[in-house]
Amino acid sequence: MAVFAGKITGNASRICKDVINGKSNNGGDAMAYGYNGRILKVNLTEGKIDEERPDERIYRLYMGGSAFSLYYLLKEMPAGVDPLGPENRLVFMSSVISGAPIAGLTRYTVAARSPLTGAFGEAEAGGFWGPELKMAGFDGIVFEGRSPKPVYLWIHDGEAELRDASHLWGKDTGEVQDRIREELGDQRVRVAQCGPAGEKLVRYACILNELKHANGRTGMGAVMGAKNLRAVAVRGTKKLAFADPEKVRQIAKKVVELIPQFPMARNFKKFGTPVFVMPLQESGILPTRNFRAGRFEGARAISGETMTETILEATKGCYSCAIHCKRVVKVEGKYAARPEYGGPEYETLASLGSFCGIDNLEAIAHGNEMCNRWGLDTISTGVCIAFAMECMEKGILSRDDTDGMDLRFGNVDAMLEMIRKIAFREGFGDLLAQGVREAARKIGRGAEAYAMHIKGQELPMHDPRGKKGLVLSYAASPTGADHIEAPHDTAFLSETPMLYECNPAGVVEPIDALDLSPKKIRHFVHTQQIWNFFNSLGICNFAAAPYSALTLPLLTDAVRAITGWNTSLYELMELGERTITMARMFNVREGLSRKDDYLPDRLFEPLEEGTPAEKRITREEFDKGLRLYYEALGWDPENGVPTPGRLSYLGLDWLIL
Repeated sequence: MAVFAGKITGNASRICKDVINGKSNNGGDAMAYGYNGRILKVNLTEGKIDEERPDERIYRLYMGGSAFSLYYLLKEMPAGVDPLGPENRLVFMSSVISGAPIAGLTRYTVAARSPLTGAFGEAEAGGFWGPELKMAGFDGIVFEGRSPKPVYLWIHDGEAELRDASHLWGKDTGEVQDRIREELGDQRVRVAQCGPAGEKLVRYACILNELKHANGRTGMGAVMGAKNLRAVAVRGTKKLAFADPEKVRQIAKKVVELIPQFPMARNFKKFGTPVFVMPLQESGILPTRNFRAGRFEGARAISGETMTETILEATKGCYSCAIHCKRVVKVEGKYAARPEYGGPEYETLASLGSFCGIDNLEAIAHGNEMCNRWGLDTISTGVCIAFAMECMEKGILSRDDTDGMDLRFGNVDAMLEMIRKIAFREGFGDLLAQGVREAARKIGRGAEAYAMHIKGQELPMHDPRGKKGLVLSYAASPTGADHIEAPHDTAFLSETPMLYECNPAGVVEPIDALDLSPKKIRHFVHTQQIWNFFNSLGICNFAAAPYSALTLPLLTDAVRAITGWNTSLYELMELGERTITMARMFNVREGLSRKDDYLPDRLFEPLEEGTPAEKRITREEFDKGLRLYYEALGWDPENGVPTPGRLSYLGLDWLIL
């Protein structure tokens, strides 16, 4: 096995070993708790690996995840780079609390300029990879350049090296993971990788770890493939140091004790995210046939309840999490699905199911495995296929355009074949691999009306015509339509435990899901700040407030106990706003503006079946709501650009234009 000239340069390798041995890990005399104080810098063009030791003040201001990734993207990368070119940076980032043994502190961010949107691209994933990176001695990795040949990065106990991956190129994710572990002689190596779809530069290729935990959205797998970087393998045996280890243990125990008291946490434990299928169906907002309808006649057949009764093999959890929301399925026969690839989440059940008019649960599970095996975002994949199905129904496409396939709603085998064609960019799949925005532009003939995207990113499987807070989640999200920009409106319909858990952040009043008044804007701004500081601290939304047991006071106590910082919820909320604002400034720098914060025309139309027509979104309320949202954040209401005063307040004066 060839090893590139890519070991850590200078005396960094020795210094990193000092970290493993428990010596000072921030370059000074003071001990840094909860984090290592070291970021790997990898130049793939030169095969050079170095490291950076940011000052504690930088860690305190950005903390990790989204905010720390944006710090590097904005500091080190010029505007206007080709997202698939060597100048684009690709950042893998944990946080100052990632890897602590408390449920929910497992996620990490991958960020770059998105090849799908041209805007800020980021995606989070759970599993075990993020904590393993911390235990291997590093908090994050910044990649630049492009390797002249395929490589993977191997990080282990304070050391890092680039290894030849030519023999892995073109292989399925399962085979790549097996081969890397065999080569390194350790089955506990954690592997994050792009699949063949990333190698083929599918614009919405994802990154997977453990074959089933996905950094799913914005095409980060394509950026990885463009850099000839097939995988990042990590293994660490270091124990993280905490400022107050006993307090950390107490909080971890308390969270486990609280989980049964939260109805949503109990539902996640019992059914996983597939639990959402039937409530959305009953509410009339289960995305069906390309957002034409909100009810699907086959909903019960693809529900979490049916999955549990039929193909469910086991449940799995992420590092130190007792909820175990991940589904593991097993199917034999024509639509075989293997347990090692996990099982479909709600988004997949809807995108490959109701959205395409398909009610065959086994086929959806098979499609989920195909996406995980080849590295495709299941949301964008399903939306692109449903777009083509409607174009065929409307006569815009014919079988001559689709390689002879009858791409109609409900055609199971055509849907599955299109997944394969997209992953390998064959025939009509090559067009859909560019994303629904570009595909519609190239098809023309009115196809744009059926392309469900914002900023180029395909819409997730939640209809804002029944949850109007999603209007802002979708339109204003810096990454394009995003369903996890803020908690959904249904959490705040009445005096529920979920509303109570958001009280410390100023969310104290119930509000109707179909409201888009100033009161809703206020709710959205506060809850968006919560979920954005979650993204920067690597916190799982399903383990924390408002849905689950890691409450905001407990979380604040956890940050204090882990890092030793005299922090507060106020500081964490400010981190959330800082994250939102930095992402906005990234997009401003790339030429995006108010015109890019929009909704597809279809979302202003009534559903064929579902939420009543008189409750549809109006353009007037959308425009008023968006303007008020800008003003609430201290942005110019005309163009959505953060004001110099707000940038200065957030410690971002270095971003003033």
